[in-house]
Order: sequence, then C-alpha cells, then structure tokens
Amino acid sequence: MPRILIADDEKVIADSLVKILASHGYEASAVYNGEDAVETALREKPDIVLTDVVMGLMSGVVAAMMIRRSLPECRVILISGQAGIEPLLQVAESKGHAFELLPKPIEPERLLQYLKDGKPVVSD
Repeated sequence: MPRILIADDEKVIADSLVKILASHGYEASAVYNGEDAVETALREKPDIVLTDVVMGLMSGVVAAMMIRRSLPECRVILISGQAGIEPLLQVAESKGHAFELLPKPIEPERLLQYLKDGKPVVSD
C-alpha cells in the first residue's frame, strides 16, 4: 500500500484522514502546516501527499511545488473547501505545475476509491 502524508492545519481533519486510511491498510501520517509537509515529505519520501490548499504561513500549493521539485515521482493531491483558491492554482500553473484537486469535505468512501483508482498524476 502507498505511504501517504496528509497536511492540513485543521488537526481534526488530518487526524481523521490518517485513521480512515490506516484502517484500510495505508501507511498514513499527518502534519499540520506547509513547512512541516515539505520537511516531512523530503525526509520520509511518501508515495502520495494530500495537502490542504489554504494553511498558515505556507500554502499547500507552495508546499506542493516544493515537494514536487524534490520528489517528482510523488503524487500530490490538493484538497480545499474554500472558494477563491483559483489565484493560488494559477501561480502553480504559471510555474509549470498542475495538481489534482479534491473538494472538502472529503467523503471517506470517495477518497478511498479515488486513491484506489490510481488516477495518474498530471505531469508538470
């Protein structure tokens, strides 16, 4: 099973996703900000990073771009429940990055199916 890193500044969401994924056989861990997402991803080299878009000092989009530069084989999936994230996505696209995006709230069954389907990473 893939190793998954979850980054979300809402600890309840991150920890809940870890529990859901772990109960289905995934090796999952959580961090609660973009800086820790980058540091942990570079150290642990997960197969998949699920990151919230809007977080404290470093957005999930910036973290995703940094992770993708160092770990191009890592599948990065952005999650967001906020409207108005288009400017952040446009910044990523202008720098040659395109990421998968899932809306919040994430239904556990939908997330598990999405991960299982192995949707290909959108290439940079």
